[in-house]
Amino acid sequence: MTSARSRRLTGVLAVAAMSATGLALASTSSNAAPNGPTMDIQLLSFNDFHGNLEPPSGSSGRNVVGHAPDTKDANKDGNVNDPIDVTKDAGGVEYLATHLKQAREGHPYSLTVAAGDIVGASPLLSAAFHDEPTIEAMNLLGLDATSVGNHEFDEGYKELQRLDRGGCLDDGNGANNQDSCPGGKSFAGADFPFLAANVKYAGTNQTILPPYTIKNIKGAKIGFIGMTLKETPNIVTKSGVEGLEFTDEVATANALVPELRAQGVNAIVVLIHQGGSPAKEPWTGPDGKIYQANPTYDYTCAKGGSLDPKSSPILGIAANLDPAIDMVISGHTHQPYVCDVKDPAGQQRLVTSASSFGRLFTDTTLTYDRRTQDIVRASVKSANMQVTRDVPKDADQTALVSKYQKLVAPIASRVLGSITEDIGRSGANANAAGEQELGDLIADAQLADPSVVTGGQKPVIAFMNPGGIRADLTYAQSKGEGDGVVTYEEAFTVQPFNNYLVSMSLTGAQVKQLLKEQVTGSNAGSNKILQVSKGFSYTYKADGTISNVMLNGAPLEDTATYRIVTNNFLSDGGDGFPTFTQGTGKYFGGLDIDAFANYLEANSPYSPVPLTRITKQ
Repeated sequence: MTSARSRRLTGVLAVAAMSATGLALASTSSNAAPNGPTMDIQLLSFNDFHGNLEPPSGSSGRNVVGHAPDTKDANKDGNVNDPIDVTKDAGGVEYLATHLKQAREGHPYSLTVAAGDIVGASPLLSAAFHDEPTIEAMNLLGLDATSVGNHEFDEGYKELQRLDRGGCLDDGNGANNQDSCPGGKSFAGADFPFLAANVKYAGTNQTILPPYTIKNIKGAKIGFIGMTLKETPNIVTKSGVEGLEFTDEVATANALVPELRAQGVNAIVVLIHQGGSPAKEPWTGPDGKIYQANPTYDYTCAKGGSLDPKSSPILGIAANLDPAIDMVISGHTHQPYVCDVKDPAGQQRLVTSASSFGRLFTDTTLTYDRRTQDIVRASVKSANMQVTRDVPKDADQTALVSKYQKLVAPIASRVLGSITEDIGRSGANANAAGEQELGDLIADAQLADPSVVTGGQKPVIAFMNPGGIRADLTYAQSKGEGDGVVTYEEAFTVQPFNNYLVSMSLTGAQVKQLLKEQVTGSNAGSNKILQVSKGFSYTYKADGTISNVMLNGAPLEDTATYRIVTNNFLSDGGDGFPTFTQGTGKYFGGLDIDAFANYLEANSPYSPVPLTRITKQ
């Protein structure tokens, strides 16, 4: 039997490989000239799929396509003229596969690539089986290569290598609601390479996975360099990347250019899991005033939009990558954009991102010049395309999804309780200081969890990182379970990481330092407001000034010691909170998802509480 790795090597080195792992061949195009001086090549790309095999729900399953006045004052600001998003449902691997097949029609030379976070932070359908279903779906999809992202390290780099190479975990048939190779089936691994040019074993120059791959299309060689963001160790669990070194993205890619050129490769594309954020889109309301609205999926940059330089690290990277690199496909920020960024030689170079969760893909056409063996930069044309749900479902993907739906059903369908209304993370479900209704719920659940009580010491404050809250709890039924009903699957979608809860002791001064770290240091440019439990409240300013820090009605004392609880990610100093590493008497409890599920069961029906814990001056 041919291994996944052998198949990949064949796809990399063979000319015009005709398999699902190589080129997606279709009918002959009139502009294809395999024997002429130039040939057109199609590049389809996406990013941040996060195991969303089924159509994602809520805001995660919609694209912004326009704007309308807020006639019902949904955001409760008293203004019925300001904009609300007009959206279109999108996403789901069955539809993504069909759209990609349709896009390949008329393009005999087509490659499909991705920019990381294909797995990790996944819905239960994939996560319950260690994301093996998503790898199988990507094989069926015809993915040719992907960079690694930070979430590929959620279960550690060795698990990433297993997903790449294949094989089963001995996880006891479902430990922690996860089951590798269910029913005794085998897992062959990925038919495409995971690329990790800037992830090396510490103290060596050896990457944990290939740094690049070369695709040969009728003699046209294209090199793909894959990287994750260098800050990955700061945003994943420490144990998952222990013993690894993450190098600078620009220096890493530029150092590989001569190596690729030595192999006759002048056409180079970077797949990088780092991105940007589009600036707001001006919109004129019925009152004639101009409002700042969320940009539509195709506004940036084709329709006048731009990337915000304050929250777009990809801009600095793209501006400094070697001019020999012809295109940058990015991700991480879950945003849609197709923009030109000048390279160090002053030449425009495309930088793209296709949002997240399979809602969009980027369709790029480029001309390859056989005489220079390079891409004609001026020829590169690109646009983000919606993965609408008005096309037939791909039969192979439907069969895969159906198989795992049956396997996961006993876990997914368990009813935990009910909610009385939407409980979310933004809009009317959050306040201006960054406190979220869902964040309050999760922090309260962690505070109430008995697994973190040790020596009779029960935590009095809980802290939850906002980036760990991945979806809203919506009142409307999604799978026939009934309005307001919350299933285990829905709860898991909110908290999909299987993090452990950790209790520890901190002084009052250290707690205040944590609050400062939300808006200072590495979080100064992108604030991370920790969600906190009931009984705890405070006020902060943008400069990090903290005041009115109260616990159960009494001021927090700097010299007093307080028992707190958080997850193991924050405990290791993740998300730019080093003070958590100073905690003493650390005690590991159960999983965060178990605490969340147990709290929902014990407090059903649950209604959101007033957002009065965090205020901003």
